[in-house]
Amino acid sequence: MARKALIEKALRKPKFSTRKISRCQICGRPKAYIRKYGMCRICFRERASRGEIPGITKSSW
Repeated sequence: MARKALIEKALRKPKFSTRKISRCQICGRPKAYIRKYGMCRICFRERASRGEIPGITKSSW
């Protein structure tokens, strides 16, 4: 879980647009962020396994 202060800091508008920090909307993790889904890989995997993300299925071959 990310620190509350860092989550709040990331929500503020940066001075320059390139300084924007992408964080997971669920847990606040800054690394391994998937832009298309707006969450980190860990939260993505949990929700995909539970079938909460439409169109995502667990691969098997």
